[in-house]
Amino acid sequence: MSSERSIETTGDTVEEAISLGLQELGVSPSQVMVEVLEEPSRGVFGLGARPARVRLQLLAMPSAPPPPAPPVVAPEPLAERPVSPPREPRREPRPERPRREPLPSAEIEFSEDDAEDAASLFSESDDIIPDSELDEEAQVGQVVLNELLERMEIRARVVVKRGRPTRDGESVPYILDVTGGDLSRLIGRRGETLAALQYIARLITSREIQRRANIIVDVDGYKARRARMLSGLANRMADQAVERGRTVALEPMPPHERRIIHLALRERNDVTTTSIGEGAGRKVTIVPNAES
Repeated sequence: MSSERSIETTGDTVEEAISLGLQELGVSPSQVMVEVLEEPSRGVFGLGARPARVRLQLLAMPSAPPPPAPPVVAPEPLAERPVSPPREPRREPRPERPRREPLPSAEIEFSEDDAEDAASLFSESDDIIPDSELDEEAQVGQVVLNELLERMEIRARVVVKRGRPTRDGESVPYILDVTGGDLSRLIGRRGETLAALQYIARLITSREIQRRANIIVDVDGYKARRARMLSGLANRMADQAVERGRTVALEPMPPHERRIIHLALRERNDVTTTSIGEGAGRKVTIVPNAES
């Protein structure tokens, strides 16, 4: 074994990279010198992720003397060996599986419909709430979102606004609006990246404050503009359905956009909305009421 031999290995963690190197060399930890070349990084949404990288240098080890040969024992004659009855295999009791404790109330899975927002959630005002007037929920959410953006290497500013409830007595959400520069990659196709960013920000904030965080993440007012556009489309298509006296089907939409259509038309007495289809092909239909 050469004292100059060394290898480099990678792994999800430093310990995994070292273990892989030891297996490749076929030695124990005491026979190598380990140098950590790079710490692992998970990144955010897969951006900037990198594995741990280590170098293992073999140490010169004194060769151990060969073990003494075991003494030769003459076999016992078969006739003199006592024959014992076969033993039944001992059955060990199976250990009880530990019972899982329920997750704290803050560790809540958000559904797709629940994690997104309808048109009436957005305030018509663009007033920004000063940092001195933010409560714990808004402060933590702002810090979490800023850190996520920093890990994504995106320079932007997070301002906090106040939304409005969709129903009487419903809690009013905070809107964390990301502003500054070209942020189109934060939105993604039909807002898919933005929906993922909001999911993570809400989940981390909920765990930090130990309760469900009522925050909405927007980018340069994208959701507000999209929601207003969909509300206008919903009413135009409803007028068309009533005028022609037949059902109008809209294009397939993700759950949060279908919800905007439903909420935009729920106060109208001349139409009814339903969702039909499966998966990505699910869409809203606007049905004129017979009495109208």
